[in-house]
Amino acid sequence: MVDNSELPFRMLCRRYGAGAAYTPMLHSRIFSENEKHRDMEFTTCKEDRPLFVQFCANDPDILLQAAKIVEGHCDYVDINFGCPQRIARRGYYGAFLMDNLPLVKSLVQNLSENLRVPVACKIRIFPRLEDTLTYAKMIEEAGASLVAVHGRTRDEKDGKKFRADWDAIKAVKDALRIPVLANGNIRHMDDVKSCLEHTGADGVLSAEPLLENPALFAGFRTKEWKEDCDEDSGLDQADLAIEYLKLCEQYPVPWRMIRSHVHKMLGDWFRVHPQVREEFNAQNKLTFEWLHDMVKRLKELGGGVPLYRGNSSSQHTSSNGLAASSA
Repeated sequence: MVDNSELPFRMLCRRYGAGAAYTPMLHSRIFSENEKHRDMEFTTCKEDRPLFVQFCANDPDILLQAAKIVEGHCDYVDINFGCPQRIARRGYYGAFLMDNLPLVKSLVQNLSENLRVPVACKIRIFPRLEDTLTYAKMIEEAGASLVAVHGRTRDEKDGKKFRADWDAIKAVKDALRIPVLANGNIRHMDDVKSCLEHTGADGVLSAEPLLENPALFAGFRTKEWKEDCDEDSGLDQADLAIEYLKLCEQYPVPWRMIRSHVHKMLGDWFRVHPQVREEFNAQNKLTFEWLHDMVKRLKELGGGVPLYRGNSSSQHTSSNGLAASSA
C-alpha cells in the first residue's frame, strides 16, 4: 500500500508475530532517478527481514534499475500488479496492467533473469477463473518465485463490501508449483487458520485490518471481532501507538506516514473523543512530544476499547504458514 508499512510499522508488526513484511509500494521511475526520494521512502535495518521490497512499474528496464538498488537489502523484489486505485489507473501500473499481459510477462522476466534475489508478484483475480489461472501460470513461467493472490477483482476495491474469493486462491495454489500467499478477509487469527485450511496457501497477508491492529498476528483482536470467550488482553491500541512512536524516533520516517498510522490505530479512541482528533488534525507541524502527550490525554480521558485475546490454538497458526504485513 502507498505510504504504509514503512520501517517503524514493519518492526511493530514483526514484534507482534508477522513473519515477513512488505515495504510501501515504491514508484520504480522516481525511485531509480531521485536519491533524495530513495533515502526518504526506503529505510531498513538488519532486523527487518524477511523483507519484500515492492515496486509499481510499467517499463522493464526502469524497474530493473530500481530493483538493482535494493537487491542487497531484501529477500524478494516484489512487483505490485494488484493496486486498483485511481493513481494506478493514471500512472498505468498495478492492477491496470491486467489488460496488457505481454507487458506483465516482460516485467517479471526481466527481473528474474537479472537479479540475485527472487521475484515475487502481488496480483488480483479476474472475474473468470480461467483467466486468473492463465495469468498466474504466465507469471510463474516468466520466472516469479512467489505469488500473492488478492482474492478480489480490480473493481472490488471495498474490502468490507466484497468478500475475497478463497476458492479462486485455492485454484491458483493447486495450479502452480511456486509458493502462493493468500490475501483478503484476514481480520484476526481465526481467519488466518480458516484461510490456510481452505486455500492450502503457504501463508497469508493482511493490510487494512493490520493498520488498525498491528498485533493481529499475535492473536489480539479488536472489539468488532471479539468472541464470547475472549478476554481483555491488557493491551490496547493506545499502547500500540506509543510503541509505534518510539520506533519512529528510532527509525525516522516522513511525518505524513506517522500521522496516517496514528489516525488508524487510534480511530476508536478518536470516535469517543472527537475533540482530541480535531486538535490532532489542526497540528500543521507534529512533534513526538506533542503526540506522546496526546496519547497520554486520551488514556486519561478513558473510553478506549481494549484488544481482546482468547486461548485458541489458532493464535499460533503463523508457525505453520507465513503471516505477513502487506500494509
